[in-house]
Amino acid sequence: MILASQLRPGMAIRYEGQIYRVVAGDYHPGQGKMGGVTHVRLRNVATAAFWEHSFRAELKLETVPVEKQHLEYLYSDSDHHYFMNPQNFEQIGIPAGVIGPQGRFLQAGTTLTVEFVEAQPVMALFPDIMEFSIAHTAAPVHGQQDNTWKTARLENGVEIMVPQFIKTGDMVRVDINNLKYVDRAKGTSR
Repeated sequence: MILASQLRPGMAIRYEGQIYRVVAGDYHPGQGKMGGVTHVRLRNVATAAFWEHSFRAELKLETVPVEKQHLEYLYSDSDHHYFMNPQNFEQIGIPAGVIGPQGRFLQAGTTLTVEFVEAQPVMALFPDIMEFSIAHTAAPVHGQQDNTWKTARLENGVEIMVPQFIKTGDMVRVDINNLKYVDRAKGTSR
């Protein structure tokens, strides 16, 4: 059991028979005779629906343990991404909705941390920066100003903007949260 005022993102709770994962939480202390309130954004583990709710700060909630596993990506089909647990070689199919739009950045052999609540996957944690090969871009232009950019298509089909000196085959590091070029990877080309 935990007090509502102690809820933090990443926790899982059981409330009214449903299991929720805390996405965001904000505690507001009360003044005078007014008690404190915790505003939370919850995601239902079973339906993936979001719900915003306010709890009295002193309300006790049942916590549900969140288990983290490091899984290796294998392949995808139309509605699932398949991973392997490297400890026991068990394959796990995770719905595309749990992985989210970042699923397009999955490459064979990529290792992710996946969170499970009661043996059900609830979230995949991607690194902020990943390395990709440039599949196609215009020929490099040297001697241009450093602040000019051109379009490049990554090996997974995603298009980003890169500096003029980048060429097809270069390995680049990309911030996958906002699709921004970070820098050239250490192994510069294949």
